[in-house]
Amino acid sequence: MRRALLLSAFCLLTCAQRTPITVGSKNFTESVLLGELVAQKLESAGCTVDRRLNMGGSLVCDSAITHGSLDAYVEYSGTALTAILHQPSTNDRAAVDRAVTSAYAKRGLRWGPNLGFNNTFAMIVRRDFASQHGLRSISDLRRVESVIRPGFGYEFVERPDGWKGLTARYRLAIANAPKTMDLGLTYKALASGEVDLIAGNSTDGLIESLGLVALADDLHYFPPYDAAVVSRNDLDRKCGGASRALASLANTIDDATMRRLNLSIDRDHRSPAAVAKELQR
Repeated sequence: MRRALLLSAFCLLTCAQRTPITVGSKNFTESVLLGELVAQKLESAGCTVDRRLNMGGSLVCDSAITHGSLDAYVEYSGTALTAILHQPSTNDRAAVDRAVTSAYAKRGLRWGPNLGFNNTFAMIVRRDFASQHGLRSISDLRRVESVIRPGFGYEFVERPDGWKGLTARYRLAIANAPKTMDLGLTYKALASGEVDLIAGNSTDGLIESLGLVALADDLHYFPPYDAAVVSRNDLDRKCGGASRALASLANTIDDATMRRLNLSIDRDHRSPAAVAKELQR
């Protein structure tokens, strides 16, 4: 009887260690890379990981982790605050972090660690278009309201910190309705002249490599978008030490490093798995 109890206890411990942790990501380069980084970090701690990368937008990932079909993914503080929690936008980084951490805890989720970089939205145009019309800031878009052709990922058109809020804040009357497309196609559409304005990310390596220009957010419309790991509170039940492994990612990536990593995938066609593995050396 005692032996049976010991075997049962051993099985519980070892089975818990082998229960897969499901790691997800959104559907753009940086998010896939960070999802792979989280997965590899957990595997280095002895955890078994199921990958569900390139899932979709913020609300898809949030729904999955809320309902338990996802255990961890990387989110951005400004997105969490406005698009997921529907709280008012603010530029106070500390206030955003406090609000998001508290709200996520009430939902049975852990916010953090922060990875160390801020990937804010960037309104991007071609360099020749900017030079032709004297565009340096978002306010300058008033000069091209009648001719500029915007094109965005589906989420940016609908989210509260997206296009509608931006045009209201800057009092822009853009004549052409935004063309919506898959987020991964926006840079190609801009570079080829299909559209004149896209919403990218400040850490996108393609901005420089494609000869594009990010317009200054001169009215400080966008909140901080600090990247952080979001995970379920029961993570360590699936793999002891999982939370400790994720905590070791705190402040390990700065803005410049993130741009370089993204560029190595988008321009040099390296795999996210290879880039993530190199980052941990």
